Amino acid sequence: MKINGYEIALSEEKLDDILNHKTRNIELIDKNCQEYQSLTEGNKKALEHLVQAAKYFTDIALEQDHELNIAQKKGLEKAAATSSHAAKALRLFNMFQGVEGHNGIETEPIEIFKGIKAQKGRNFYPADLSVSEFHEIIEQMLQDGENEEIRKILSVRTMVRRSGKKLRAIDYTEYFADAFSKIANELEVAAHYTTDEDFKDYLGWQAQALLQNNEDMDMLADKHWAVLQNNNQLEFTVGRESYDDELTPTIYENKHLLELLEKHQIEVNAKDSLGVRVGIINKKGTDLILQFKSHMPELAKLMPLSEQYTQSVSDNGQLKQSMVDADIAMLTGDYARCRGGITLAQNLPNNDKLAVKTGGGRRNVYHRQIRQGGDKERESKILEKLVAPEFHKYYDSEADHLFVIGHENGHSLGPDNTYQRSLGNYKSTIEEHKADMVSITFMPEYVKTGIINEETLKKIYTTWVVKRLFLKAKPVEVHRVAELIHFNYLLERGAFSFDKANKVHIHFDKFHEAAYALLEDTIALQLSRSPEKAKDFIDKYTAWGEKSQYIAKIQKETGIKNYIELQFHF
Repeated sequence: MKINGYEIALSEEKLDDILNHKTRNIELIDKNCQEYQSLTEGNKKALEHLVQAAKYFTDIALEQDHELNIAQKKGLEKAAATSSHAAKALRLFNMFQGVEGHNGIETEPIEIFKGIKAQKGRNFYPADLSVSEFHEIIEQMLQDGENEEIRKILSVRTMVRRSGKKLRAIDYTEYFADAFSKIANELEVAAHYTTDEDFKDYLGWQAQALLQNNEDMDMLADKHWAVLQNNNQLEFTVGRESYDDELTPTIYENKHLLELLEKHQIEVNAKDSLGVRVGIINKKGTDLILQFKSHMPELAKLMPLSEQYTQSVSDNGQLKQSMVDADIAMLTGDYARCRGGITLAQNLPNNDKLAVKTGGGRRNVYHRQIRQGGDKERESKILEKLVAPEFHKYYDSEADHLFVIGHENGHSLGPDNTYQRSLGNYKSTIEEHKADMVSITFMPEYVKTGIINEETLKKIYTTWVVKRLFLKAKPVEVHRVAELIHFNYLLERGAFSFDKANKVHIHFDKFHEAAYALLEDTIALQLSRSPEKAKDFIDKYTAWGEKSQYIAKIQKETGIKNYIELQFHF
């Protein structure tokens, strides 16, 4: 069957298998839940408008991701009225939020249409723009003195299009002007209804940031959002993260061009994909998270090689970091892309954002419904087949949440973005890897403070190895690549081992030392500013060995539900 001239790549039988046997559903909250019922009447009305604002971001993110996304989605929607094949392909499209995605097993992406593939520059750049031509155009524009246009092209917030033999940049507020105007209107109405004054103030700033071609407005909106520790009911996030653009960071691998740009003081920044979260703050979950927050200045002092860089976290003054646990009502755009996984939490703004560069704080938001959407029956089978019996008692899904708290806090520790972005296309992998290792390395410190006990520490180590490091296939996504690095390095250092029956044993007495060594190596990589060293490190520790292959085989035998479908009720 063809949609707009492109044949659906997956047979109806294959789609049936994916949707009926390999898909895990995650239910988001509805109006019957206690969290919604506890809202003030004003906040209930505000939530409705925040959800509508979030929905407008769907097409924006689709446009950023691929030039054919919107046309193919509309074609599927039309065909689905009379074709079950198209209806099933549309479900997968909505799960991926695009024409292709990953399932966490196959190395190559799953393509919904034959002949439609993602590009390095997604749709931030022209689809036919190669790496070499991109570099040549930037260098020629530098020679022609078009520095300001190049700054816009290499900005986080522009769509780039051809202009004759050159390129031109269009700010998001102009390219998406119609949608941004509708979103701003919904935010202003929500601000009218909300009963939380600080939240009302933030929504006003966020609305203005969508209407003005001015990076300072994003900065001010981010700064007002990051301090919302005491708003007690609603969460609304416009997230901007730069994992998807693989074209801009290639400049870091072109030493000649990079030197020219540095000479002209032009920064190289990957493009931001936009995603939105709407939720209701959970007080009990937030209280737990804040216990971990209070010890971040102490952890900053313990970071490896800390004398070689300035920490964004210090014990001088108040820690600029708000943290909340949220019951999720809506995820859209980048945040709704279920491509081999979905995020459990976020620590924003990222280091490349102006709000952070100018001294603003960050905000961690945790997704309760996402972390509660696991497959407990399958987890039990994995333990039985891959873990020595004496360690089964230490597997605990709540321990994984404690690890995630440490991970998100870990993003605020270590070298800043000037070091991170120098690693080019490897920066995201190394940064996610670093955050993981900060979490695991410093968990014993929380035992010393009494937040967790020794038993919980063993649960965190065991659960992390089983849930995170037992990969289903050789990975391509940055978080999973990081986990393969952890697996190989810590296995080599004896933090865990396999017995003759291929069952894993966790060596609790060796775990901290091995983890600290890996964290130190990682910080040294970021400080090196060397993409070459980062590549060598990743290549060395992402070997797909016999043990990894065995684990992947067992994972597949247990019947992996490696696709995710979000169930929305607002």
